[in-house]
Amino acid sequence: MAGGRRPAGLALGWGCCLLLCCAAASRLEISMPAMVEVEMGGTARIECNFYIPENASYTYIDWFYMDRSNKQVRLYHITGSGVVEDDTDYKKRLSLGEDKALSISAVTVQDARTFMCQVGAGSYGVGESSTELSVYKVPETPEIEPNSAGISVHNSEIPEIAKCVSKNSFPAPNITWHKNGEQLHNQENNVTILSTVTRESSGLYTVSSTLYAPATREDRHSRYHCAVHYWLRGQRRHRDSQRVKVNIFYSTKHLKLQVMPSSTLVKEGDNVTLVCEADGNPLPVFSFFKKNMSEWQDLTSLAEPDSGVLKLHDVDKSNNGTYRCQSLDLDDLSQIEEDVDLVVNYIEGVRVKMEPSSTLREGDSVMLSCDAHSPVGLKYQWRDEKGRKLGEGNQLFLSNLTFETSNTFSCKVMAPSVPGLEQSKEVFVAVEGKPRIVAISSPLYVRQDEVVNLTCKAIAVPRPTVQWSINGTAHEYMDNQHIASNLTVRVSQDLLQAGAMCRVSNKLGVSEKHIQLVVDQKSTAESQGVIIVAIIVAILVVAVLGAVIYFLHKKGKIPCGRAGKQDITKPEARKDKIVVEVKSDKLSEEAGLLQGANGEKRPAADQSEKYIDLRN
Repeated sequence: MAGGRRPAGLALGWGCCLLLCCAAASRLEISMPAMVEVEMGGTARIECNFYIPENASYTYIDWFYMDRSNKQVRLYHITGSGVVEDDTDYKKRLSLGEDKALSISAVTVQDARTFMCQVGAGSYGVGESSTELSVYKVPETPEIEPNSAGISVHNSEIPEIAKCVSKNSFPAPNITWHKNGEQLHNQENNVTILSTVTRESSGLYTVSSTLYAPATREDRHSRYHCAVHYWLRGQRRHRDSQRVKVNIFYSTKHLKLQVMPSSTLVKEGDNVTLVCEADGNPLPVFSFFKKNMSEWQDLTSLAEPDSGVLKLHDVDKSNNGTYRCQSLDLDDLSQIEEDVDLVVNYIEGVRVKMEPSSTLREGDSVMLSCDAHSPVGLKYQWRDEKGRKLGEGNQLFLSNLTFETSNTFSCKVMAPSVPGLEQSKEVFVAVEGKPRIVAISSPLYVRQDEVVNLTCKAIAVPRPTVQWSINGTAHEYMDNQHIASNLTVRVSQDLLQAGAMCRVSNKLGVSEKHIQLVVDQKSTAESQGVIIVAIIVAILVVAVLGAVIYFLHKKGKIPCGRAGKQDITKPEARKDKIVVEVKSDKLSEEAGLLQGANGEKRPAADQSEKYIDLRN
């Protein structure tokens, strides 16, 4: 190099020479890395470090690669006067750094070859070195596919477990197999692993591997996966596939038949499901039977197909008995049976007895008894027609019966050990007797010619009829247990004097009551009192008014006689003054009501005409 300047490559070479303890060397030294690794598609940078003694300059630097026939092909010729790039397939992907390092962009798998650097230094001779360019492509995550047809444990041959494929890698990787995390080795424990490597047109590799291994019943829970292994920058790396389960076929060893809900809690009217469970794969063929005497009745047609489920609807005691589930494995034609007892709890024959059973009259007593049959213990409870609890136990004693006594009683039979199991039975207790009038509208205060309603209410069994002693419009209705009759009549003098008679009767007797009508004196007195009060109020008003006029006269506010009279129509009268004329035509005897402060009567003449001057 002109001026004897040390190139950048020479400086690097000097540093390298120091590390190699060759500072005192008297010859040309070149050093290059043995291998450069680069991922496909990336850029590879290959350095050429050299040392020339006495700071001498290089004459030329040439870059080569080795082709498939192991011949050198030059890429660059570098001298002090310039750089010449040869016409090769690399021409568009090559570049040189300031330190004369060779860079190759968009590296492909075909670039995995040897590259050489040759340096000429005149009298110091020629030196060369090489680097192996290693191109890699990280393989894709392997894809695993388990045996889709499933594996039978009775297969005499070693079955195929799964296949594994890893694509687009360089160089070709290898695949390993694992079961529940443990690696499987070829030719161990009857394990066989077959692998194939395919080079694609892109130069990348596809690796496939198939695992053959024995399968047992316990392998139904096993998980398998494969892993692809490759080297990167001197380290071994791997990628794992998903973990998969293999469908293992095995015969049934255990059968379980159960009643849902528990057979001890089943009651009449329930829906019951018998579930048969098998531990085989695939599920066997299920059959259901019920034992009748010494024979088995086939119920398979009532079961849900291929499910091992038999549903019984609205069961009763006829459904009691032993049920059997039978499984048939189509793989080896083996059969297993399992039995279960179904217990349907029930209550039947609920009856209520009444003593005495003859007709009851008011004041009598009766004993009610309740009885029922059930395979479990029973409890009894009594209620009236309104649902009110009357007592517990299978007997209820009722004394001093009346018409008002509830005539419908209910015996509720319950099984405490089976929640919801209960039945009820009602009994009608009829209390008969002659009618009893419980309410009448007497005495009834009325006015002459007024239209009124007469009411009579009674109770009796059998139902009575109601009759009135007078004519009118009658209306009957039931009020709870009572029969009521309303009679609409006009009040006459005869009715006031005689009143009315209500007669209630049935086949057991008659009851009568008299309704008295009374003239409403209070209403008459109140009317007269209103008139008297009105008269008194009028007199008081007149008295107050007279006192006011007398007071004004004494004060001179009201002049008396015609002298004080002014005609408000006179022209000289001021228009803003108001004159009010007050005249009184009352008789002189009425004027005596107006008195002065001393109690004297005013003369009649003074009260004939009054003029009030309101100007002041």
